[in-house]
Amino acid sequence: MGENKQRMMAGEWFLAQDEELGADTVRRIGLLDAYNAAGTTGPERAKILGELLGSAGDDVRIRPPFHCDFGYRISIGPRTFVNFNAVFLDTGAVTIGADCQIGPNVQLLTPVHPLDAERRRAGWEKSEPVTLGDNLWLGGGVIVCPGVTIGDNTVVGAGSVVTRDLPAGVLAVGNPARVIRTLE
Repeated sequence: MGENKQRMMAGEWFLAQDEELGADTVRRIGLLDAYNAAGTTGPERAKILGELLGSAGDDVRIRPPFHCDFGYRISIGPRTFVNFNAVFLDTGAVTIGADCQIGPNVQLLTPVHPLDAERRRAGWEKSEPVTLGDNLWLGGGVIVCPGVTIGDNTVVGAGSVVTRDLPAGVLAVGNPARVIRTLE
């Protein structure tokens, strides 16, 4: 593994335009093209997920189209369902627990770009992990920002933007998402 990819894996500043990361992107494009193809069957999709993702528990279902940066930084627990048009930008680790329900058009975002225009133009970025607990539900169109952890049994309302950690067992809504009540 090259130095630039090592920096990416460690969550440090790295250059997004890199030959090794480019090869990883080509790999991801081929796997996602096959996964998202109209004629691909359930068993074929499960096999592709096994090749694409870092890990996937039993009975993980992701409805196509599905989009990600690399795939190998994504870990999904068993019995988790991801609806149509999910975008998981996984330059950083994306960890999803067991028995989760993820609505359509959900975005899990790990990349962080520099505020300095010159560094941004040069292609520098880093990442902060996104961690989702067990048995949570993200409504349609939820955006989870870099570095956020959402606790077990939490529900996030449709269209919410999660900019900070959410505890276990709450209902959160809005932009930015805020806890409106505890769930039993």
